[in-house]
Amino acid sequence: MARRTRILLQAAAVAVVASLVVLLAVEVFSDSKGRNLVSAVRRGETPPAPSLELPALEGDKRISLASYRGKAVVLNFWASWCEPCKKETPMLQEAYERYRGEGLVVLGVNAQDFRTDARRFAERYEVTYPLVHDGPGATREAWGLTGFPETWWIDRQGRLVAYVQGQFSARELERNIERALGPA
Repeated sequence: MARRTRILLQAAAVAVVASLVVLLAVEVFSDSKGRNLVSAVRRGETPPAPSLELPALEGDKRISLASYRGKAVVLNFWASWCEPCKKETPMLQEAYERYRGEGLVVLGVNAQDFRTDARRFAERYEVTYPLVHDGPGATREAWGLTGFPETWWIDRQGRLVAYVQGQFSARELERNIERALGPA
């Protein structure tokens, strides 16, 4: 009986240790840098935006987030097949036209699309703000993306000031643009 009890206790100890190892691994590997950014912004912190440099949707040039330092940026991750993205795009275009004279840039990051589909989407919605293409979605991990759309607001110093996962409301868009632009 003592031997059986000892074996059961050892098995239980191994199970507990294995469970702890699995929990630790899940925590370490699932909480990517991007998810940490989301948590920080939701706590009211303003961490620096990760770097981003991608090819423009049209032409040969590359566009980097760093090139917009000194401007407020609405960074919108979208896909042509995303229904909420179709609703947000006209609001983003209107905001770009309204605020660009005040130093606002809207930068659309298309991911998981063929360029032709992304271009067709941009034409359909008459997008004039800068668009970049991240075909396979390589930026997803750095920014902690979990779906589309996801939108970040970045202030003139390159710091993240707001984040919305999913479709934003007109009120959220406006309020977060004002935060990114800062005091007049």
